Amino acid sequence: MALAGGVGAAKFLAGLVRVVDPAEVTVVGNTGDDFVLHGLAISPDLDTVTYTLAGVANPETGWGLAGETFRAMEALERLGGESWFRLGDTDLATHLYRTGRLAAGASLSDVTAELAAALGLSARLLPMSDEPAPTLVHLASGEQVSFQEYFVHRRHAEPVSNLDLAPARAARPAPGVLAALEQADLVVVCPSNPLVSIAPIRAVAGVEAVLAARRAATVAVSPIVAGTALRGPADRLLGELGHEASATGVARLYAPIAATLVLDQADAGLAEQVEAAGMRAVVTDTIMRSPDAAAALARVVLEARSR
Repeated sequence: MALAGGVGAAKFLAGLVRVVDPAEVTVVGNTGDDFVLHGLAISPDLDTVTYTLAGVANPETGWGLAGETFRAMEALERLGGESWFRLGDTDLATHLYRTGRLAAGASLSDVTAELAAALGLSARLLPMSDEPAPTLVHLASGEQVSFQEYFVHRRHAEPVSNLDLAPARAARPAPGVLAALEQADLVVVCPSNPLVSIAPIRAVAGVEAVLAARRAATVAVSPIVAGTALRGPADRLLGELGHEASATGVARLYAPIAATLVLDQADAGLAEQVEAAGMRAVVTDTIMRSPDAAAALARVVLEARSR
């Protein structure tokens, strides 16, 4: 099973299901990024994983749908409405469906499973919680904003002083999350942002304790290569929040829950530091330039558990 954020995790998972039976894969997705816009319930990370595993994601951006158009957003912009979060015309159907089903009393777990089934997924996708658990971002300016306001609207350009995970700590895990963690042969921490993608999942009640108990069976993949995040602001956030923006810094964050860290060849010189932080270091090519590269990385992760 895997803990997943958005694009990086989705690429890794697409490689994983090429080398193992997708029906044997359970993914717990981050919902700290979830928010409501235009009255619609939007789950960006869950949708990115769903679309990618279904083979319908936009290959250029890694999010949204391939061949998407944005006529609704263009019309909304002409009307003076908020269009900073670009919802494609086809993608809107996902959010309309989710919003309607939630309003009718379905859980987020129910809706996530229904959307996955509609796209033919064999892998099981679970939200970390069925309860709202938004990550709140405290900017260095003193302002508090939602994650999407910081990440998309403000293009993660403003320094951050703190991430408030209190809503996640107050949330109960979605049905099946703890059991999946307890029963998995292997737990993978995908190459996602440790602070805004993985930390919210860890914060949900009971998850950290189960992960700590399964530490020996857990392999994490560093999202930092040569001090830089391949996507997004993970490197800047690590530095702004007092962590080292390196594979070593990632190891210090993950050592309580994972016994092994897979790091890129560019960081081979940090292997001793990773092991000093309490994790076994496995060095390989972690940059998923192609589906074949993602599958190769998945094989290394699977082998790392058995060593």
